[in-house]
Amino acid sequence: MRVLVLGSGGREHALAWKLAQSPLAREVICAPGNAGIAADVRTQPLDLGDLTAAVALARSERADLVVVGPEAPLAAGLADRLGDAGIPVFGPSGAAAQLESSKAFAKEFMQRHGVPTAEHRVFEDAESAERYIRECQRPLVVKADGLAAGKGVTVASTPEQALAAVREAMRDRRFGASGARVVIEERLKGEEASFHAVCDGEHFVCLPAARDFKRALDGDLGENTGGMGACTPPAGFGPEVERAVVERIVRPVLDGMRAEGHPFQGVLYVGLMLCADGPQVIEFNVRFGDPETQPLLFRLESDLLPLLLGAAQGRLDPQAALRFADAALCVVLASEGYPRSAKSDVPIDGLDAAGALADVKVFHSGTRARDGRLVTAGGRVLGVTARGAALSEARARAYQACERIRFAGMHYRRDIGVGAGA
Repeated sequence: MRVLVLGSGGREHALAWKLAQSPLAREVICAPGNAGIAADVRTQPLDLGDLTAAVALARSERADLVVVGPEAPLAAGLADRLGDAGIPVFGPSGAAAQLESSKAFAKEFMQRHGVPTAEHRVFEDAESAERYIRECQRPLVVKADGLAAGKGVTVASTPEQALAAVREAMRDRRFGASGARVVIEERLKGEEASFHAVCDGEHFVCLPAARDFKRALDGDLGENTGGMGACTPPAGFGPEVERAVVERIVRPVLDGMRAEGHPFQGVLYVGLMLCADGPQVIEFNVRFGDPETQPLLFRLESDLLPLLLGAAQGRLDPQAALRFADAALCVVLASEGYPRSAKSDVPIDGLDAAGALADVKVFHSGTRARDGRLVTAGGRVLGVTARGAALSEARARAYQACERIRFAGMHYRRDIGVGAGA
């Protein structure tokens, strides 16, 4: 088989790296990829916003399966375009992708189908949103309705923080059109977790739970980012919790999407808050999480390709037994200024030394080659990932590798995995 992975981040690096290990894969190609991906598989240039070019590339590469990594092309309907061209695709339709591309849609869908989530209100003008915040006088979460690369959510401890979030989204338009509408919801209490279910529209196969560390600074302080690290499995996510997530969330979502005429094929990412009265949905993503994919796939010992192909073809085996190593953890190394800004073309050193460590893989998120050197090319630059017999062992290896890598302005959290069992 020839597999085309679309995307250029750490998630796509992990997907391409894992898929290339499959005995079924004749070749894996990634477009546009990055410098690290190019060291593992062949890459091709592509503007991911050009759906016509993406379909043309899939045709020219004679792709037997296209795996769409990021959310924006899915929201724009790329899976529909590939399907119309007769090309098998792992990723949901544009209609199904609304679970991520519109937080208001997701909230209303959950209400219709009895999926547990926080109480919320939707606002289309800043004045009404600000008045509601002043009247509430309690901790709230403010979310830009549309896609914002993981940065459109503010967990506010005070009304002033919530008001600032509304101002940034609706008045300053930090997130462009994605902030024209906001969702304001109650702030839930509990531990966060990420849950992935690979779906074919009716059946699904679950991956182990993970935990994403979204805040920029140690101690879960600072702004929300696209994710500063992740670990799997997190403490406190046992079989009973998984059964509750499956029965109260995953099944109702798949049944509801199918009943409403939008069968969900791809991977359903459920961002969870594990509350005292059971798990509740914080958000949905319609693609693999980044950086959760990196430790999840580094743990995975089974062949990934049959799972994704089965989902794309609507013939997933719900009894498929996947094998996983005990634990894995990823630490994201970010550029100076991230998440507000990023410095590019900064030389990176120490990758060979880090990669030489046992049970360590450095996935590239924002890198490129320039004048024979590897340099930064984005806010999140590298995902230093390690596995071990326990989360604490994986954590120690990952941080040992981080210490061997250097680039000017590099910063990363020192507490990934703390509180999750590491």
